[in-house]
Amino acid sequence: MNIPRVFCMTLTSLALAGAACAEGSHSLGWGSLFNNDALGDNKDRWRSASLVVSHLRGAEWLGHRPERVGALIEYRFRTEMITQANVANPRVADRRYVGALSVGAHTHFQKGATEMSLGLDLIFVGPQTKVDQLQDELHGVFASSGVNVDGFQVASAVYPTVTFEAGRAFELGTSGQVRPFVEVQAGAETLARIGTDITFGGFGKGALLVRDSTTGLLYTGIQGDRSTGLSLLLGGDVAYVADSRYLDTPGIVKKDMRARVRAGLHQQFRRGALFYGATYLSEEFEGQLEGQVVGSLSASFQF
Repeated sequence: MNIPRVFCMTLTSLALAGAACAEGSHSLGWGSLFNNDALGDNKDRWRSASLVVSHLRGAEWLGHRPERVGALIEYRFRTEMITQANVANPRVADRRYVGALSVGAHTHFQKGATEMSLGLDLIFVGPQTKVDQLQDELHGVFASSGVNVDGFQVASAVYPTVTFEAGRAFELGTSGQVRPFVEVQAGAETLARIGTDITFGGFGKGALLVRDSTTGLLYTGIQGDRSTGLSLLLGGDVAYVADSRYLDTPGIVKKDMRARVRAGLHQQFRRGALFYGATYLSEEFEGQLEGQVVGSLSASFQF
């Protein structure tokens, strides 16, 4: 795969698509998801915390993705803290700290019954982001240990990252849905992934769902039917990791395979919704002795 060429082609197509649909487009929805291991196994390590915010724009939303590439654009803003097992006193044998900030554009479309998305994110990492300082301040607010990762961070860099996903939903009984999907990514981490999402309840009906890159959980980008009630979300996937700039450190050996298993509850009210999910993330490098559990929260209310 010629990755620089893929980057250029993706960036050009998204830019042209955005320009083509700029006239007459308007805001169709916002979505967000917050992840923190304090909400999971509460051990403050590795995939420690992240926040993603999505803004969806297009001409209209008819309850399904448009067929035309670029007719619906998601602008994605994200930050993530990937840490050592002990940020106050990091071990040389542990992974390097990754403070990431990213901005990107993704187009969501479908061909027949197959739902697809294609996007490009610019991921800024290293001391230039000052994410470590932000985490240190947050730890001070919550009386946690200080963040002392000077000399233990990945180098400052910018990684253009292309992501493509394709999936198809099938009805499962009267209230369920199963959606197998495949995903490929090239950039900060280059990988191929296959997995499945299963939903019982009204969550996602007539809505546009967006996938979180850390956990794989789906969150709402454009609201759908808003059927009140409780929904159960289950899912899992496995990935083959060809390369990771986050683990490109002498003495650190990445694992070629990763797995994620997730579950969540979504409560839809008449004027809002609450979601909590938990995701098991398998080990990412040889020196990581065990996996971890990350908790996720999302909330939206209309007044």
